[in-house]
Amino acid sequence: QVQLVESGGGSVQPGGSLRLSCVASVYTSGAICMAWFRQAPGKEREGVAAIITRTSTTHYADSVKGRFTISQDNAKNTLYLQMNSLKPEDTGMYYCAASGPLWCSNWFLPPRWRNWGQGTQVTVSS
Repeated sequence: QVQLVESGGGSVQPGGSLRLSCVASVYTSGAICMAWFRQAPGKEREGVAAIITRTSTTHYADSVKGRFTISQDNAKNTLYLQMNSLKPEDTGMYYCAASGPLWCSNWFLPPRWRNWGQGTQVTVSS
């Protein structure tokens, strides 16, 4: 069981930036997929970005391409999500996910993930 702890959420104005962090109790560089999801009130959880830890290959939801960047620091067992040009529709609880599908196949489907963090709130509002 991988323990995940997110941090870095907060309230920002539209156009602002935030960097989320997720520290994992176990972090391996293999054909392992890690990801960020988000969930707005009354909506389903959706995939935001994913990364294959061995190759650093990344995947993004269309809604965040060009604005968000997922990255990793293996030495620190940490996953990051840099969020720029934030919009009100980016508001939600952001979750780190681990133990996902090999090679991030269909990574955006929540049932394919076994481990979740507790979430960190992001609010974008003027």
